[in-house]
Amino acid sequence: MPDTYPYSIVFRQPARRFSEGVASLRLMRNILAIILLMVVSSANISCIETARPIRVLIVTGMDIEAHDWKKTTGAAMEELSKDPRMRVDTLTDIYALSSFDLSRYDVVYLNFNNWEKPDPDAKAQDNLQQFVARGGGLVVAHFASGSFESWPGFMKLAGKVWDRKNTHDPRGPFRVEITDTTHPITQGLHSFDTDDELYICLTGDEPVHLLAQAKSIVTGQYHPMVFTHTYKKGRTFHIALGHDAQAVHVPGTAELIRRGVAWAAGKQVIPGKK
Repeated sequence: MPDTYPYSIVFRQPARRFSEGVASLRLMRNILAIILLMVVSSANISCIETARPIRVLIVTGMDIEAHDWKKTTGAAMEELSKDPRMRVDTLTDIYALSSFDLSRYDVVYLNFNNWEKPDPDAKAQDNLQQFVARGGGLVVAHFASGSFESWPGFMKLAGKVWDRKNTHDPRGPFRVEITDTTHPITQGLHSFDTDDELYICLTGDEPVHLLAQAKSIVTGQYHPMVFTHTYKKGRTFHIALGHDAQAVHVPGTAELIRRGVAWAAGKQVIPGKK
């Protein structure tokens, strides 16, 4: 039937094009599905990293009379709680470091000074040193730089320690100058005013990365207020600020503490809400 032949051609050609169009739509759909999956997976990884808890152990329980360790510990805990990832415990017996299991934590936060009292023993020192060497984070806050007087190895962890000769400017207002705005801890931060003790007493030859400094009215020189240090696989965040709860709550200091703890833990630094 010759007159049906043209119709046969007319019907088959659109069918083939329709089939090809369906295949193209399926291919595009699959490509879009893959792209969407990649985006979602990336977002999930970011969310997991952001939500993963940072476990912090504040070691405290004693200090000189001028330092109320209960109030400064409470202030630090309050400021750290503003980062929802933080899970903070306290150890108020520094001598328990001899046998305390530090492996459960990402960061050990030293907030004590054993002035005129014995240092934690060699087992405690080795426990802390091994924790940092294996990749644990260490925070040295204010006068914790003067702890472990008889342990020379403490400087290797802290970066700098109290020289046991000098102390600080009279308590009062001064300017904390951010010296590196590219580091994750200080990125986006500006220099700020505080009311605190300006330490002029830190010494040590260990390599440190200076993040903030302040000029003393006693020496006329700049002194380190905030710096980082590394020991083997571990990270140290050292902040000389924080004489009392009021000083800890200064927004610039509090932000540095939150960021410094996250950095020492090897976690993403999340800026606080302004």
